[in-house]
Amino acid sequence: MTTEVQKKKGAEALTMPSEARGKLKPQETIPPPPNPQNPNKGPEIPKSPVGLLRKRGQEALPKMQPSMMMFSSKYWARRGLSLDSAMFDQQHLGSNMLRRTSFSRIDEKPDKEGTNSMHDLGKTAVIFSLKNEVGCLVKALRIFQEKHVNLAHIESRRSKRVTTEVEIYAECSCTKKEFNELVQHLKDHVNIISYNTPQHVWSAETDGEGVPWFPQKISELDQCSHRVLMYGSELDADHPGFKDNVYRQRRKYFVEVAMNYKFGQPIPRVEYTPEEVKTWGVVFRELTKLYPTHACREYLKNLPLLTKHCGYREDNIPQLEDVSIFLRERSGFTVRPVAGYLSPRDFLAGLAYRVFNCTQYVRHSTDPLYTPEPDTCHELLGHVPLLADPKFAQFSQEIGLASLGASDEDVQKLATCYFFTIEFGLCKQDGQLRVYGAGLLSSIGELRHALSDKAFVKPFDPRTTCYQECLITTFQDVYFVSESFEEAKEKMREFAKTIKRPFSVYYNPYTQSIDLLKDTRSIENVVHDLRSDLNTVCDALGKMNKYLGI
Repeated sequence: MTTEVQKKKGAEALTMPSEARGKLKPQETIPPPPNPQNPNKGPEIPKSPVGLLRKRGQEALPKMQPSMMMFSSKYWARRGLSLDSAMFDQQHLGSNMLRRTSFSRIDEKPDKEGTNSMHDLGKTAVIFSLKNEVGCLVKALRIFQEKHVNLAHIESRRSKRVTTEVEIYAECSCTKKEFNELVQHLKDHVNIISYNTPQHVWSAETDGEGVPWFPQKISELDQCSHRVLMYGSELDADHPGFKDNVYRQRRKYFVEVAMNYKFGQPIPRVEYTPEEVKTWGVVFRELTKLYPTHACREYLKNLPLLTKHCGYREDNIPQLEDVSIFLRERSGFTVRPVAGYLSPRDFLAGLAYRVFNCTQYVRHSTDPLYTPEPDTCHELLGHVPLLADPKFAQFSQEIGLASLGASDEDVQKLATCYFFTIEFGLCKQDGQLRVYGAGLLSSIGELRHALSDKAFVKPFDPRTTCYQECLITTFQDVYFVSESFEEAKEKMREFAKTIKRPFSVYYNPYTQSIDLLKDTRSIENVVHDLRSDLNTVCDALGKMNKYLGI
């Protein structure tokens, strides 16, 4: 892969944006971890997407920020994995397991011998913990029997989280309906750590043979956000914090917070260390110097509001819970903590519900202007200010909605469009180029480069942009510019029409669920809602005309 190159610090080093602390009372505080008395070096960790996203450059090679997304499609494509495949990596659970067990790939082809007409029989797996007591496992397995779920493989290990518990990995063959019933029943008796439903299995009521699974209600995002490809506690050998055992333990805290989080819960508040606050301060100070001349007006409008309501300051790291409340009131978006990298499919599914998966950890203090992965500085300085803009929020949601039920190939195209817009996009304002991409807004070096004469800029067109190579070790070869968010959104809508699905999707904001538009009845329901909205608009226009005497 990429070779090791000499580290280069200085003004050309890149940064990524950060989140802000809020003013609400803390419901739960995560204390800084204690300094371990006997720190272990830990097992050798395989190369992760983090290591492939950006390497430190020599002076002749400009340094590139990580791909800034909570997914790395290029990495997994090189490994021969489907963008939406999920693995149970035993190293992922605290980075302490020595062996790897992979989920069996779901066969997309119909089962010729099967009795289910919708071919919805597929393998899935669940990881749960239970007390290390006599009879506990028998009781748990009895639930599988009661729900008619066939166990194909089972493993156990001592829990690294709670010493009095054991963790069970159970792979089984069952229908989607049987699995959902199993999970709901298991939740009443054991602590479920993670689970994987068949990606290429569809239920009979959708009439969508071979359509990849996607969440149809917002609570199902727990499944997407917990299906992590690479945990944030796993560090490459060239990571600044690789040999820092205290930092590694700190990262594990953030993994636990994210993996234990469920929809509807307040996001736990973090007590950041003085060292973390200092690191954030350096990033905040350097980036805010460039924003007045480089950032778009929507960004500049919302940043002061985040300072006022969420505590965006040089001496304060904002809390995700406060940021989430602020976004909900401004654009309907919320954030939720995530433990590491997600597949493009799972990440984009969150956007469909106006949910942004967000990291909480801070980059290593030895090099505050460099990070090999998206940290809280990138998320909350790069993404959040624009997610507070209603038009930008809708543009983001459009990409997410287009990904639901799409093929792997189409998801890859959408992920590339996301990369060159929401992460590295440019727009025109008052006759000048301005930046709205979070990857640029969190990178000092590339933020300057993107608006310089050295950058190559082309109009944004999803039909061609989706084939552009996303560079991971240097600045981008090309940047794409839109006249406005509205123009970019309309182009993405037209592009979404080319995605082949046996249905259309409609986000219901009242139930926070996805309605499948596949017959006249489902379409009538949407028309009914639209008619109600149009009546309100007509009533308002009538009153205006009466007031104006028209």
